[in-house]
Amino acid sequence: MSARAVTESTFEAEVLQNDKAVLVDFWAEWCGPCRAVSPILDQIASEHADKLDIVKLNVDENPGLAMKYQITAIPAMKVFKGGEVVQTVIGAKPKPALEADLAAYIA
Repeated sequence: MSARAVTESTFEAEVLQNDKAVLVDFWAEWCGPCRAVSPILDQIASEHADKLDIVKLNVDENPGLAMKYQITAIPAMKVFKGGEVVQTVIGAKPKPALEADLAAYIA
């Protein structure tokens, strides 16, 4: 199981109305660090699918959401719970560091 893509049209249903915590990976095709962190997020998505959903949002294709959530640098990851942002993680990190950041949602 890997992280699935969301768009401005599916964001509300997939993220804001989700019962589980959802990590949104704000990324772009041209972003090298985004591509580096992508397989790590896919691993976390498959290992913790029961507790945390992970979705990807292309900021170039969905500029309205990038602006709404004040994405100024990518990769940026935001954890949503109950429709609200509860945590922000900026930058590519190795898997242990990401898992530590997300411990409250995957432990």
